[in-house]
Order: sequence, then structure tokens, then C-alpha cells
Amino acid sequence: MAFQLLLNFMIAFMWMFLHNDWTSSRFVVGFLIGVGVLFGLRRFWNGRLYLSKVWAICKLVALLLRELVVSSYVVVKAVLKPQLDIHPAILMYTTELKSDWEVAVLITLLCLTPGSVVLEVSNDNRTLYIHTMDIDDVAQFRDNIRNTFERAIVEVTRS
Repeated sequence: MAFQLLLNFMIAFMWMFLHNDWTSSRFVVGFLIGVGVLFGLRRFWNGRLYLSKVWAICKLVALLLRELVVSSYVVVKAVLKPQLDIHPAILMYTTELKSDWEVAVLITLLCLTPGSVVLEVSNDNRTLYIHTMDIDDVAQFRDNIRNTFERAIVEVTRS
């Protein structure tokens, strides 16, 4: 994938050189031409085109931003209520992620979203102990983590 990105930059700089125009707009045009060339030659690569990983990273960042906004709203709404009606809990969550890096990203994402904090990680890095500020359904909370954060992390690391 790094080779594809390097090749794309080389095509963009070659485009700038051929036009003897060293502006950013000429670079962008050359870069887009390089993307088209790489897309046309994609059957010659072993893996997928590097833009699929860039797209997966953008989706993960968008997911994080969405979860930050939604969970911040939920926390503010719970705190501003006259009666504090929350159900905090500490739950055990077993992850399907395999590498230490993937688990570290999941822990970071969970700790960044308001209302949840990872308290402990087991020795095998498969079980997380998570404190949540307000939880109604534990199974739904686990499914939400698995279907949002874990799926996005797997898409980034294994694409």
C-alpha cells in the first residue's frame, strides 16, 4: 500500500514537471490522474487499492465524531435533569480484536466518548472492564461496541 501511495505521488510530481507548473492545483490534478492510473491498474496489485484504507480511516474518524456528539448530548442531558436518574455499571466485555494495537485503539475510542471508561484490561488483552455512566441493556451496549468501533477498527487494520 505504501508503494501505491509513493507511485501516486511520483505520478503527481511527473505531471507537474511535464507542465512546468509547480502550483498546488497542478499537483492535485496530477494526484487525481495518478489515482485514476492506479485504479486502472488495480488488478496488478496483490491487495486492494490504498484508497480503501484511507476511506476506512475517514469512516472511523467520522464514527468517533458522531459518537462524541451523541454521547456528549446524553451525558449533558442526564446531568442537567433535576432528578439524577442514571444506572451506572461496570461490565465485562470480551473483544474479538487480535492485536495489541487494535485493542489499544478500541480502549482509546471508548475512553474518549463521554460516559464510558475502560478500567482494566485482562492479561490476554481480550477482556475489558468498562465503567458506564448510564446503561439500560448490557447486551445492546456490547452489540453497539462490536458493530461500531470494532467493525471500523477491523476495516482499517485488515483492509
